[in-house]
Amino acid sequence: MPSGLIKKYKEKQALSRLKRKDKEVFISAYDKYGSEINRFIYYKVGKREEANDLTSQVFLKTWEHIQNKSLIKTNTIRALFYRIARNIVIDYYRQKSSETSEEISLDSDDNHIDIEDMASGENSSIDSIDRKSERELIESKLYFLKEDYREIIVMRFVNDLSPDEIAEISGKSKGNVRVLIHRSLKALRDLVSDEMKEKEDRLNKESEADTEKNKENDKEDDKGKNKKNNS
Repeated sequence: MPSGLIKKYKEKQALSRLKRKDKEVFISAYDKYGSEINRFIYYKVGKREEANDLTSQVFLKTWEHIQNKSLIKTNTIRALFYRIARNIVIDYYRQKSSETSEEISLDSDDNHIDIEDMASGENSSIDSIDRKSERELIESKLYFLKEDYREIIVMRFVNDLSPDEIAEISGKSKGNVRVLIHRSLKALRDLVSDEMKEKEDRLNKESEADTEKNKENDKEDDKGKNKKNNS
């Protein structure tokens, strides 16, 4: 049996056991997906402490649904956690809607994105970005993307979900997900390209200023030498 089919069979078996209130499966799933769900939420709310609290709510809510036999219909446990996580984040923002809105500010040292892993079938979309030398720049620009784009980047390239999984989680068609992946990468690339151009322009101006300064210094040196020779 192909490995892909074996994986799908095991996932269905695990989900089936989870629905039967199997604590061992639940704990195993928590260990396996806890960190990535936390990371997913963090890039939505931008605050570490609140992300941790909301992550706890995801797993508590999941277990509550299991006990009440009211689980959201999904094909995998992973998709189930993401669906519940998205709903909890929506509720979080609804509760905060009456408060003053705050910009998301992410600390890249606190939650590093490995841009080296932004690969797979979308390589051609990001070939123009030097992933090694410009990694920090890319990370700094991620939270300037609109919500849909940031979510798709995190799910696809940070947490390594497949387009099929993203489609199930988001409720979008597979075709729409692929279009969204392409657009989000383009938006990120454009942000990075603009920043790189600004840096290049600044460096060119600094270089020109240095050249002019050196010319003036050379003139002063020549004057000094001529004065010395004449004397």
